Amino acid sequence: MDFALTEEQTEIRDLARRIFADRVTQERLKEVEAGREGFDRALWKELGAANLLGVGLPEAAGGGGYGFVELCLLVEEAAAAPAPVPLFPSMVLAALPVAEFGSEEQCGRLLAVAEGEACLTAALSEGTDLRARRESDGWNVQGTAETVPYADSAIAVLAPARTEDGAVGVFLLDPAAARLERQDVTTGEPTFRMTVDALVSPHDVLAEPPRGAEVLAWTVGHAIAALSVMQVGTAERALRLTAEYTSGRDQFGRPLATFQAVQQRVADAYIDTLAMRWTAWRAACRLAEGLPAEEELTVAKFWASEAGARVVTAAQHLHGGMGVDVDYPLHRYTKQAKRIELLFGGATTQLSRLGELIAR
Repeated sequence: MDFALTEEQTEIRDLARRIFADRVTQERLKEVEAGREGFDRALWKELGAANLLGVGLPEAAGGGGYGFVELCLLVEEAAAAPAPVPLFPSMVLAALPVAEFGSEEQCGRLLAVAEGEACLTAALSEGTDLRARRESDGWNVQGTAETVPYADSAIAVLAPARTEDGAVGVFLLDPAAARLERQDVTTGEPTFRMTVDALVSPHDVLAEPPRGAEVLAWTVGHAIAALSVMQVGTAERALRLTAEYTSGRDQFGRPLATFQAVQQRVADAYIDTLAMRWTAWRAACRLAEGLPAEEELTVAKFWASEAGARVVTAAQHLHGGMGVDVDYPLHRYTKQAKRIELLFGGATTQLSRLGELIAR
């Protein structure tokens, strides 16, 4: 599989990299983190104005007409920044499945988020427990969704719900009609418990039961690939910070980077990062080409979880006390890596899935 970028893909990556380098400064991150919203709306609008948010969406829906690979390039750069915007929940977890499975009306109404004036999100965490019951004029959806990112800013929340017989439907819920309770998470991302008791009209049903299971599996597969790519951006930036720090920090009259034990630790982290990159992009490219990717996704997420944790742990250790200083940027990558590690199952979960696939 050829992972070389096309000229257009290189331009998309470089444009995103320039915007994030200019806008996601340490000073700006501290401003956003000090605020209650935790969302850089100016950056979100700038990404929309640069036609970056819609790179993975079809032109008919107001997108760039590219594809999943281009969207993954964008989320990798966002993770490396790290940019305080709802790129993953809005464009990967919600906009992609709406573009793939939504009606023309749903696409026209919701995918305007690519302009950067609004955002979407999804309720896909393990703690989500939503039940759906058919009514004469739609579906009654009740229950609680845990850790829904950016729910207070979203215009719609993509959420799966089960019927009494266990079939899955996927619905587009209005967060304004739900009760939202702020939940504090280590990354500082605005996250909410969403309590729902609403009648969902047919216009807001993305997939009726039992077709929702197919939509959910498709969404989770693309989410895992995007997360694995994001972990590459996270690990590479943490490793770069470590290389710069150990090269400039002297101990016993010489730079830390000249000590063999430090070199070995950094070399191991570099090899881990290369393995993460290869497996993540293999999974993403197979999805983009419409090829089966169940094994590739499992392998990619295993490396993202296992190796990602090793890389940021090495970075923390090699920074010593500086690594826990919140005025220094490394702590953001450590927190982000832990979040990515656990979303949709950590390393042990992925190994279990891989074993099932091999046995099958």
